[in-house]
Amino acid sequence: MITATLLVTCTDRTGIVANLTNFVSEYHGNILDLDQHSDEEANRFFMRLVWSMDKFSLSREEVPAALKILAKKFDDFRFDLSFSDQRQRVAILCSQTPHCLYDLLLRQQMGELEGDIVLVCANHPDLREVTEHFGLPFVHIPAARDRRAAAEAKQKRLLQKYRIDLVVLARYMQILSPAFCAARPHRIINIHHSFLPAFVGAKPYHQAKARGVKIIGATAHYVTADLDQGPIIEQDVARVSHRDTVDDMVRKGRDLERQVLSRAVRAHLQRRVLVEGNRTIVFH
Repeated sequence: MITATLLVTCTDRTGIVANLTNFVSEYHGNILDLDQHSDEEANRFFMRLVWSMDKFSLSREEVPAALKILAKKFDDFRFDLSFSDQRQRVAILCSQTPHCLYDLLLRQQMGELEGDIVLVCANHPDLREVTEHFGLPFVHIPAARDRRAAAEAKQKRLLQKYRIDLVVLARYMQILSPAFCAARPHRIINIHHSFLPAFVGAKPYHQAKARGVKIIGATAHYVTADLDQGPIIEQDVARVSHRDTVDDMVRKGRDLERQVLSRAVRAHLQRRVLVEGNRTIVFH
């Protein structure tokens, strides 16, 4: 069964849900899932609507035009439409730390991601054997500071060659240029080994230990030109105490990082994330 997923954001008012559900019903679609949120403070409306295309009387090419006509009834109506047989293609950028890469590749092997990892690119060769074990191409592109521009140029060519929809930074540990980020808005996901906005930048567990925190966390967010400031998709935490060393925090943090990153990637691939300014609405 092919399904359509519609993400909608607009100025809040009465009648939005009725109009959208009537739209699906009018063309003989069967609604499979509906989730909505009204932000009273911002006067914004958000919705995720999924329906079966089996008996839908509009072709997929005709649906956007029909939605644009419907959009005229509402203020600042924006929508994103996708279909379940259009699986997104994913590239992973990584470095030397393997846990997030392992987790994503295993989840793909088990069919959990609802997208397709088709490329792994790293600035060190260490994870080649891991990647090739899963039957995926591995490309090593060194990214030393004096070669970063050339490295990004090679990465861009690879992303085009493999028709990449989503880039995942699985502990890549490199800062991407503003131009690289701007070319893929809300299509680059990073895992930060800290509960943002606390402890941005390098060595957050060392910062957390020095501060005596009782909770550590991990944050998956969309990448922007501002370091570790992009819209947050997913977070989780674990308790720590004065007895935990930095190594203990790092070990606990690794478990959080792989879980948080995989949940964020899955939510993106399932079209469950709406970005509004510098925040997200994630439909679970």
